Amino acid sequence: MTAKLFQPKYIAHCLTLVFSAYHAAAFSQASSEAEIEVIEVTSSKRVKNMQKVPVAIQALSSQTLAEQNLSNLDSLNLYLPNVNIASRGPGQADIFMRGMAIQPIAVMLSGAQGTMPNVAVYLDEQPVTAPGRNIDVYTHDLERVEVLAGPQGTLFGASSQAGTIRYITNKPTRGTFEASTSLGFANTKHGETSHSAQGMLNLPITDDLSLRLSAYTVLQGGYIDNRFGEFTLDPTINPNSIVNIEGASYQMADNLSLVEDDFNQNRYQGFRLSGQYWIDDDWQLLLQHNAQQIEADGVFDMDPEVGDLAVSRFFPDTLEDEFKQSALTLSGRIQQLEVLYSGSVLKREVNQQIDYTGYNNTGAYIAYYTCTYTNPNYIANYNIPASLITEQRECKDPTKGFVGQQSHDKTTHELRFVYDAHRFVDSVFGIYLDDFLLETQDDYVYLAAPELGFAPNAPISTANNINPNTRAPGVTFFNDVTRSEKQQAVFAELSFHLTEQLSATFGARKYKIETGISGSSNFADGIFQGSVNTDRGRDYDVSGGHSDKPWIQKDTIYKFNLSYNWQLDKLIYATYSEGFRPGGFNRGGGIESNNPEFPTVSTTYNTDDVKNYELGFKSTWLDNRLRFNANAYHIEWQNMQVSRFDPQNVSILTFIENAADAEINGLEADAVWQVTPDWRLFSAFSYIKSELTQLKAEAIELVSVGSALPLTPKFQGNLRSQYSWQLGEYWLDWHFAWVYSASSWSSIVAEQREKQDSYQIMNTSINLDLNNWQLQIYLDNLADERAKLFINDQDDIKRVTVNRPRTLGIKLKYRY
Repeated sequence: MTAKLFQPKYIAHCLTLVFSAYHAAAFSQASSEAEIEVIEVTSSKRVKNMQKVPVAIQALSSQTLAEQNLSNLDSLNLYLPNVNIASRGPGQADIFMRGMAIQPIAVMLSGAQGTMPNVAVYLDEQPVTAPGRNIDVYTHDLERVEVLAGPQGTLFGASSQAGTIRYITNKPTRGTFEASTSLGFANTKHGETSHSAQGMLNLPITDDLSLRLSAYTVLQGGYIDNRFGEFTLDPTINPNSIVNIEGASYQMADNLSLVEDDFNQNRYQGFRLSGQYWIDDDWQLLLQHNAQQIEADGVFDMDPEVGDLAVSRFFPDTLEDEFKQSALTLSGRIQQLEVLYSGSVLKREVNQQIDYTGYNNTGAYIAYYTCTYTNPNYIANYNIPASLITEQRECKDPTKGFVGQQSHDKTTHELRFVYDAHRFVDSVFGIYLDDFLLETQDDYVYLAAPELGFAPNAPISTANNINPNTRAPGVTFFNDVTRSEKQQAVFAELSFHLTEQLSATFGARKYKIETGISGSSNFADGIFQGSVNTDRGRDYDVSGGHSDKPWIQKDTIYKFNLSYNWQLDKLIYATYSEGFRPGGFNRGGGIESNNPEFPTVSTTYNTDDVKNYELGFKSTWLDNRLRFNANAYHIEWQNMQVSRFDPQNVSILTFIENAADAEINGLEADAVWQVTPDWRLFSAFSYIKSELTQLKAEAIELVSVGSALPLTPKFQGNLRSQYSWQLGEYWLDWHFAWVYSASSWSSIVAEQREKQDSYQIMNTSINLDLNNWQLQIYLDNLADERAKLFINDQDDIKRVTVNRPRTLGIKLKYRY
């Protein structure tokens, strides 16, 4: 563990927090009778009291989710100070934890070239992680959300490199009829109204069989305006476009037909049906089916040059994101051995359109796709119509757009065993199989191309394509790419109870991953190819060092943990753990760079490796009225996977490079304090110091050694207060929450790096419990803070993702 974590000022801050809480709680001990609830988690692959598990865990219960209006990934992030997200809207987020962050690849390229995330997302027993498009589960009828910080690779596998987020759904309850329904309405300042309807039914069919059904439909009103704008090619912005020829004319595009206030509304709709059969006293069978659809219009980031909460978009922005998951879980006991089998199938379909007009500002061949030519010899040389040759160059409609379709098919199987009947040793061990197929079709539409004689673009005839058909007129470039990933793993953790207080745990996971890529990237043919399709592009079975054989990656990662209970309710632990995520293929790898001074990008990029050293402390005090947990960690991150698009120097295709090493030192803590029987305080914070320690990039120009990693504030924290009044037989609760984040940087790439300012957000609500009825009135973003959550130039124009403006809402719930 690095000495930096133990500088006196940091120790003093921690001790101040601990002892001030202790003395304040002691003062109120005589009047406090209520206790903090016990939270059970399954982070160790078995059900345990969270305070007994020597792992850094935050758990948001179903009650917390409801009281704080935490409905999706963006809102969950507010109360998880060691978690950061780079989001461009529903279903378009990358998740980072403990400062292990890299600016994400453009969402339109996430399928063809995006790296696998370094934070795994689980829906019950199945990982649903995906590059650039983590499934955004709506939180209706969840039991809890578990956040496991630090590498969890031995038990949770690939991508659990920086941590794991687990959505745990409510399961059918045996022998009990339950039902509820709720309605909600909200109004957003500067925006539209929102409304929701949700319901749940738990129905016992027999003494041994119960069904549970939950459903929801939620419309979230927009708050970003698409304002009128005009766009022309500008040689002063993009001199590499080669259109700055004297006398050239430039056609202007406008977005009049797309102008709309509050155009970024979105809708979540879904249901969950599950059935549980209690076979006997030892065995249970659970069947589940989850389905969710997100429909969104517009964008969720603003353009500061256009105005507050405003953009000017020239091509429709739409999203349809649907997933269906079916799962079977059989659990039971064979004498002293607990057994669990889980099999899940996930199918996901994403259709999206994105305005791509900003590419005119950065593309190296804009004139080729947008402007006429003046050389009359081209008529004879290339057999083209005379109308394509003009006296002066005429640049046509610059509007450009992206039309993408992506599908995910994922099948997982896990068989695991738990043995904890022995006095001196217990264990969890098992096998895991994962088959993931990602198919992406990414069409880039240039409205000027048909007028300039570009041939209809067909996929390379010899490639293994998803769609063999010629694309629509105007599609001048497209990816037709299939990525596959097959995993096989065996894992085990053994815990030895050396004394009644001291335990040592050894964990390991041996894995084999087969990664494949097939398909093609295709360039349209214009006048220099005689306006005839010539199969220009990349065939990923043969070009640039690619082949039709999978790339095999295999290794073993380890974990060691030592824990000591110096009292029944106080635990100290030390952990060494390793994490990994798979490497992958570069579409443009193996091809010489456009600029000979830049090296050739490699065909593959490797896994990046993580070593984590951690000291942790878990405790409850004063008869379970004060809970305080904290941990300090040192992370060594090697061969970081960094993406870059550099058409001038390297390739027209975005690529990935193992570009740098970094170190991260951090301190995080959370506390719950039952001040009086009626007043409870919650707090959590994280302090992170990250820095690049070595640059390995050959084709990417990064910031200097010593620079902080992106999207990682040095300090984040929150404080929540809950006060309850009894009004006869009813209860009234008042909640107040304050969230603070220090400033951060947007990127690790030098020319894209911008400072993201600090911010603070306040939320408040009043909840009235009238036995079967519940009424909630809430006010989110009390001060109407405009928090800069993610600055990006993924659309080649600076965008800033901000939080939702001040929102006043009401919810009414009835429980049967």
